[in-house]
Amino acid sequence: MQSALFVLLSRAACVAADVLTLAPQETSTLFALDGEQCLSLRQLRGEVLRADDNEILEERLVADLVDSSLKQNETTVHGAGQGHGHGHDGRDGHHRNHGDRHAHSQLPYGHPSSKHYPRYPGFTLWLVEDFDRPIDLDNDPIWTWSDGGLKEGQVRFTKEQIRFRNGKMQIRVQKNTGWQEPCSHAQAETVPRKPLVSGELRTRYNMFRYGRYEVRMRAPQVQFLKPQVDGNFVASMFVFRAASFHHWREVDVEVTGRRPGAISTNVLNADHTSKWHRWIEQTDYPKTYPGINVRSEYHNYAFEWLPGVVRWYIDGRKIREKRNDKLKVPDMSAKVMLNLWIYRKTKYPFGGFKLKNDRFPMQSEYDWFRFYKWDGDKEYPPTDMSSQSLSREDLYLTSNNPCDGIPLIGQVEKHGRHSGACHAKCR
Repeated sequence: MQSALFVLLSRAACVAADVLTLAPQETSTLFALDGEQCLSLRQLRGEVLRADDNEILEERLVADLVDSSLKQNETTVHGAGQGHGHGHDGRDGHHRNHGDRHAHSQLPYGHPSSKHYPRYPGFTLWLVEDFDRPIDLDNDPIWTWSDGGLKEGQVRFTKEQIRFRNGKMQIRVQKNTGWQEPCSHAQAETVPRKPLVSGELRTRYNMFRYGRYEVRMRAPQVQFLKPQVDGNFVASMFVFRAASFHHWREVDVEVTGRRPGAISTNVLNADHTSKWHRWIEQTDYPKTYPGINVRSEYHNYAFEWLPGVVRWYIDGRKIREKRNDKLKVPDMSAKVMLNLWIYRKTKYPFGGFKLKNDRFPMQSEYDWFRFYKWDGDKEYPPTDMSSQSLSREDLYLTSNNPCDGIPLIGQVEKHGRHSGACHAKCR
């Protein structure tokens, strides 16, 4: 398989790269930068420059092509079903019947590509996103976008910062030059203007619980072509149930800008609190894994969330296990979320001390996401992925953005007081 690649330098210059053979041993193609300097593919580690008229932006495409070729050569065991679109009726996840076939014969849900997936004893592959084609974030039956913005963060989440290109999902942080509706449906209250915008992909409903969650991702470089430079960011995969902190439940994998191998894992469990306290969380932050660089390389991150225990993995190796103790492992359903954000400017910022090193835009890249349902969970997710079987608690303040069609039912709990949720118009 061969592909001709081009590096656009400006409106006036276009340099064609040699033909690249997508094989891991053939990575010596040269690319011209600024019409003078040449770097090999190994040196670039996947960085390509593309000019949008007056601005050169980072696209990081070359390593993605090589990585795609490696994915095609995977020799994993066939998973529980495969295929392309799986026919949903409407955004509520109602599964379309095909003859007399049982709904399970259509697994996995999502947008899987035609390839094989690993198997894990006791788990069934349920949801796959290979990001080989864009997800319609306003109409997809499972996924949508967040309009939130963390109190401790500098970013406001918008749909436009989630992009699907070259078989990857990209979440990009850049300076906020636009206007955002003050009311956030994801937080059910107003959010002050933030200096940056970013993105958060999330499932529409609290319908995920026990199972194995996996993602293959590459964290941002805070400065272009400088993966060793430390800065500040949090790139994540997690399950989260907030409902404006009616029931706060969370299991995280967070890759941060603190060190090239900085990866932390967390569990939070609290009720009726809008403020973080030390006793509602158990974390291994700050944790650093020597010998890996999360910014220049893709890595596989996973956790198995089961009754009374959570186990975390990096590249298939177990790195941590947390069991019930003073802080219980969450047992309520939640949403799946993937996001990227920057901490506010403080003396001890979470995600890395060197905020001053951050240069924008920067982006994280997700190669794929997979969820394997634990076979012992007979309640979540619903077999047909419909919200109709969810409880009132599951639906409490569950809207994600003003365009998702989900009503904001419930009251915001803050400082011991209850207030009505704000409402925004879909624009």
